[in-house]
Amino acid sequence: MKKKKGVLILFVLLAIFLLVGFVGIRFMKNKEGSTVVNVPIDDGNVVKPTTKEIQLEDDFSAVRYEGNYGFDSFIKQGGASSDTDVIKFLMQNNMVSRADKLSFKTGSFGCSTLSVKSPNGDALFGRNFDWQACNALVVSSKPSDGYASVSTVNMDFISAGYGAGVDQLQDEVRTMVALYAPLDGMNEKGLSAAVLMIQDSDTINQNTEKPDITTTTAVRLLLDKAANVDQAIDLLKQHDMHASMGLMVHFALADTEGNSVVVEYVDNKMIVTKTPVITNFYLASGEKNGIGTAQSHSRYDILKKQLSETTTMSMEQVRDAMDSVSKHNFEDGESTEWSIVYNQSSSEVRYYHRENYKKVYTFYID
Repeated sequence: MKKKKGVLILFVLLAIFLLVGFVGIRFMKNKEGSTVVNVPIDDGNVVKPTTKEIQLEDDFSAVRYEGNYGFDSFIKQGGASSDTDVIKFLMQNNMVSRADKLSFKTGSFGCSTLSVKSPNGDALFGRNFDWQACNALVVSSKPSDGYASVSTVNMDFISAGYGAGVDQLQDEVRTMVALYAPLDGMNEKGLSAAVLMIQDSDTINQNTEKPDITTTTAVRLLLDKAANVDQAIDLLKQHDMHASMGLMVHFALADTEGNSVVVEYVDNKMIVTKTPVITNFYLASGEKNGIGTAQSHSRYDILKKQLSETTTMSMEQVRDAMDSVSKHNFEDGESTEWSIVYNQSSSEVRYYHRENYKKVYTFYID
């Protein structure tokens, strides 16, 4: 009898092991406290980043940081007017070692963003990052002095003096630098921010008595401190902007109320324009209006047409809209390295890597 009971217990334990290990079901609490089940990661379940960098697939990883990464101190000491000064701050405050020989590399990139409401009223935001093949890192951060967020970094924009790439650095160093170099993201309040390039010989170099910020540290500032578009605009007005890597850029901002704007700098003056679609040309009225690539105008027209035909979209429809303007539709030798669909109302973030829109990686901001 005892033998049969032991065999039965062993069988039950084995069944549980196979169910959890093979099927990979994970449980988490939703905002109401009930339990929801997520499908396996291979089929697109919720990714739970850790402090140890997790490789999701080739050139696509995720990491988690909780605590103080010194950003308030960065702003209080005056910020930085260049990428080099950002690295100097990290070194002077012992966040990275002087031996790491870090720098930011120049690289132009194209992008598209879309802001739309879902049929049930959720605020959704789509984002494509177009460039050449690169090493993308998703950073889940929970600062002790700001809002939690999920952001994305092109690690190829950061170089290390090893005769190799930044992948030679220790995880904690990579994470610290990445926190200061986001190109897009969403925070727990639903504020979404993304950087998009404009092909223009001008750059941004404001010079007053305000604290300085660069393109990427501006994104970090907004994710950490702004709950909506109005607060984001106010924060940008309180700082002198300096374009990272010498590139002319503009910022796409959107929030849970459906506010969506582009922030541009013309002759170092900040101009805010309401728009649900942004690509890679100036939208501000005036002499710069329309300057940018011909392809960026095509992508803009495609997304605007879809919005006119479908005034509300599901997250899947936003994904398909971003697919329609991804780089496989244009023969220019570039790739859409990542596409993101943010649900700003539920804190859900869906990533699609290198135009594989059949495979989703889902993150939640917590």
